Amino acid sequence: MMRGMSVVFENSRAVLPSRFAYLMGLYAENYHRLVRVFAPQRLEVGRYLSSVDDGLDVQLDVLERHAYTLELKLSYRMRDVDGEAPAAAWLRIYSDAHVAEVSHYHAGKHLWHALGSFPATKTLFAHRMRMATFLNRWLEYLAEQGHSFGTLMPFVEGVETRQ
Repeated sequence: MMRGMSVVFENSRAVLPSRFAYLMGLYAENYHRLVRVFAPQRLEVGRYLSSVDDGLDVQLDVLERHAYTLELKLSYRMRDVDGEAPAAAWLRIYSDAHVAEVSHYHAGKHLWHALGSFPATKTLFAHRMRMATFLNRWLEYLAEQGHSFGTLMPFVEGVETRQ
């Protein structure tokens, strides 16, 4: 009997997922969190605002809608000195595969700004892992604060949305 258990521990790769499998699992978890919190697949192209009276309004832009993908931008409504949102993530949702990836986020603006023109595969993978983890934690935080599909309102420039 002990022999069976020792075989499992001798081959730890049989128990632990590869880094790629872990990243794909994180993409799937991000998809489900995003769908559970904001249900972007139910939204038309446009800008939406979620306000839960915590002073940090969230803006969700549905940028493009295709047969199997959605392009989104998730950000806070406040702006820094350059006019950019201090936290913003550009997302791509693959509805057929049930995954959501961060194509880039404000800290790097575009992937090549953060990594250069031709990053090593290991560097690119590590960056994608950081971006996916960032999105996962941010979506969890937004849900805990009360942001949801029910708090999203179509955004109209110049109209106060707080109640």
